[in-house]
Amino acid sequence: MTEIDYFPVLENERVLLEPLQPTDLEALLPLALHPTLWELALTRITSREDLENYFREAFREREAGLSIPFAVTDKKTGMKAGSTRFGNITPAHRRLEIGWTWLGEDYQRTGLNRWMKLAMLDHAFGTLEVNRVELKTDLLNLKSQNAMLGIGATREGIFRSHMVSNGGRIRDSIFFSIIRQDWPAARAALCDKLSKFKSDETLAKG
Repeated sequence: MTEIDYFPVLENERVLLEPLQPTDLEALLPLALHPTLWELALTRITSREDLENYFREAFREREAGLSIPFAVTDKKTGMKAGSTRFGNITPAHRRLEIGWTWLGEDYQRTGLNRWMKLAMLDHAFGTLEVNRVELKTDLLNLKSQNAMLGIGATREGIFRSHMVSNGGRIRDSIFFSIIRQDWPAARAALCDKLSKFKSDETLAKG
């Protein structure tokens, strides 16, 4: 794993990922206050104070070398759309996790999440030279699981009684991964899906 830049800027034709900063709070707060975002999440954002605490924890983890949090901008609208993160960074084993992802309601089901994952996975396997990218979600979160399968991740297994959700429920987590050997084929398939999505979008407008 190469030397890590904890403040990278990642970009492709649809998405811009910039290091999360305190100044992003105002733009992200209206998006974060939508209650459906946190129904199956470990965190719950119901106030400005909650989001401030969320930012502080992200900054603490970045300072500790554990995470790289991003603010997400949809280049199609030029607006902030949400947040995502590289986390559980483990240089000794050339491994990290992609997660802590949330997008405003208007940016869901638009293809933006897949563009985000493309930028992050390119950075992880290309720039950072990791061997393994992990993803996990609540076993009840079928939407998230389908999204992980949609970017070419492999379903690995279930960790029972793994975490405690924001409402106190004991959560089973399901793990997915993409490893270095998987990425060329997974990337080609993902790019093909994004190309078809763009074509369908163009036809719908025409």
